[in-house]
Amino acid sequence: MRIGFLGGSFDPVHFGHLIAAQDVLEQYKLDRLILVPAAQAPLKPNDVASSPDDRLTMLRAAIERDRRLELSDFELKKGGISYTIDSVRHFRAQFPQDELFWIIGGDQLPLLPQWKDIARLAQLIEFIFLERPNHPRKPHSEIPGLRLHRCDGHLIEISSSALRQRAKEGLSLHYFCPQKVIAYIEAKKLYR
Repeated sequence: MRIGFLGGSFDPVHFGHLIAAQDVLEQYKLDRLILVPAAQAPLKPNDVASSPDDRLTMLRAAIERDRRLELSDFELKKGGISYTIDSVRHFRAQFPQDELFWIIGGDQLPLLPQWKDIARLAQLIEFIFLERPNHPRKPHSEIPGLRLHRCDGHLIEISSSALRQRAKEGLSLHYFCPQKVIAYIEAKKLYR
């Protein structure tokens, strides 16, 4: 099987995440795509504003009708800083015979050399990157064995941090997030 993993804070999940997942699924003909919300991203320490339960609930609501997408709470249950190497070791043990792909935004390419145990990570999993607006790709050939694939997709400039700011200012999240996610944010008064 070909299995993709899309990590992130998903705080909140938005159409940019979901469209990226769909683009990778279709372009790379993945059998499964698993969303992996981070407890705390090591290179974005202040990127989470809501609780793990709130983020899982929003993700479940966003993907409930799409059987192609799955959800893993591995990093949230583990807690602490979410290093990709730990998650990939976990998933490699679960899927020892499968082709595994870690999906990243193009903005992460210049940061790959800073990732924990990147040389070992490059041996365990292949990477698919999505170019993001205003973040030109700069592949890192100095990472030994890095298998890097580019995904052409429908790039939408939406960020979770900008959506949190919109919610704080009382602006609408319509057309940025699935309706059930918006309803949850409003009911729980998140990001106020």
